[in-house]
Amino acid sequence: MKRIFCTLLLMLMIGSLYAQQEAQFTQYMDNMLYYNPAYAGSRDLISVSGIHRQQWVGMEGAPMTQSLSLHSPLKYESLGLGFSMLNDRVGPINQTWLNLDFSYTLRFKQHDGRLSFGLKGGINLLNARYSQLYTPDVNDPKLAQNYSNNVLPNIGAGIYYHSKHWFIGAAIPRIVQSIEDPTSLTYVDKRHYYITFGGYFNINRMLKIRPSGMLKLTENAPIAIDATLAFIFYDKIWIGGNYRVMESGGGFLQYQFSPQFKIGYGFDVSTSRLFRHNYGTHEILLSYDFLYKKRAITSPRYF
Repeated sequence: MKRIFCTLLLMLMIGSLYAQQEAQFTQYMDNMLYYNPAYAGSRDLISVSGIHRQQWVGMEGAPMTQSLSLHSPLKYESLGLGFSMLNDRVGPINQTWLNLDFSYTLRFKQHDGRLSFGLKGGINLLNARYSQLYTPDVNDPKLAQNYSNNVLPNIGAGIYYHSKHWFIGAAIPRIVQSIEDPTSLTYVDKRHYYITFGGYFNINRMLKIRPSGMLKLTENAPIAIDATLAFIFYDKIWIGGNYRVMESGGGFLQYQFSPQFKIGYGFDVSTSRLFRHNYGTHEILLSYDFLYKKRAITSPRYF
């Protein structure tokens, strides 16, 4: 299985095919800063969240990702500042993204909606050991090339509108693309585009429903669509289902210990032939909102 996985990975890197390269999450709604810098400060509190994701358990060399984000409004509340970090390992390739996120928010007198614009700046540390890939030609000179803490700069941008009950956003978290060298085995980081949207409905005192979705667009790859539906009981228990079109389906269970602290577990399984070769994907989520300027938190945030 390791040979099959690594051979497929090699074909993606040296050929003309490009799939989704950036990390994906079942509980993406709790990691919005990773996708969109305009989200920074939108919760009106100092907010921190972390996710650990182990994809395709049982398949050697499968993706494993850790994400951490921290963001807050500044003293001048139209400004937001955030920090996001992600470590992503796929086979012989390990990447670490470190980013600062900045947002500016417009408020409207006619309604409670807010429109935010965001910028992201940071670096990507790339480590690759191509010698670990399986190939029939053990003397292939392209596989002798390795990267150790190769620094790639990055900038990103986004826009985000939200009101009390719904939101929509669009972002390009990594605008800078690496340049392909056709004469060598070069890691090519393609630009990704994200559109997120959703909201929540207050059904009664017991139940709220939160639908959400994400569109992901990448050059030379099909549009990826995530659709999620969460049921929130007494603002404590979150039970949700997620479907990633033509790729996977699953769900998550979250518990809100307090309006500030939430823990979650996500699970999904492949709907492709990969289903036969792994034991599913698992995610663990922790999130916490710190009190800001002595404001009381009367209920959790739904997005």
